[in-house]
Amino acid sequence: MSTTQTPPVLAAELAQAWADIQRYHPELPDLAAPESLIGESSSACGHELSFERLLHEAVHGIAASRGVRDTSRAGRYHNRRFLAIAEELGLDHPEEPHPSSGFSLVTLTPEAKRRYRPTMERLHRALKAHTAATSSDTSRTFRGPAARHGSSGGGVRVKAVCDCGRNVRVVPSVLAQAPIVCGGCGKPFRIPDVVGAVAS
Repeated sequence: MSTTQTPPVLAAELAQAWADIQRYHPELPDLAAPESLIGESSSACGHELSFERLLHEAVHGIAASRGVRDTSRAGRYHNRRFLAIAEELGLDHPEEPHPSSGFSLVTLTPEAKRRYRPTMERLHRALKAHTAATSSDTSRTFRGPAARHGSSGGGVRVKAVCDCGRNVRVVPSVLAQAPIVCGGCGKPFRIPDVVGAVAS
């Protein structure tokens, strides 16, 4: 299977899985860039890419559409408002929150597993094919700016800055799609070069 063909196929499967979630939860916004999830793990969520991770991200999407602040500590701590929406989407949780990530480590309930079984099976096949197609030789691959910045798990977000000194944390692949413009100075955010970051 060609590595050039697999990411679009996986992105299409992610978009279809997201649409399957939207059928049960119409207020969930569209997934703007499914390919931004490919090959990245989430240190805050503790999940590799999977349907469970996608449902976790859908919780954040619904929270955003409702104007609910579901995390704190720069997005690491998932609070009880996150938990309430997670329960609506069929996610279960430990009794007590994790000291640093709160209720981020959610798992699918048996009912959600039954509801989404065909979706999960389709996505699992696409993920398996993607892994097989992209894991042949990782010694000569470039992991991008997230690796240089020391972000865990392949990097979720890195710091992007603008000329006026403001900064945001962003997934590099999202920034690569189109400029994100600062509301203060009107200039685009950029990921700065880090001198000596690859000297290890």
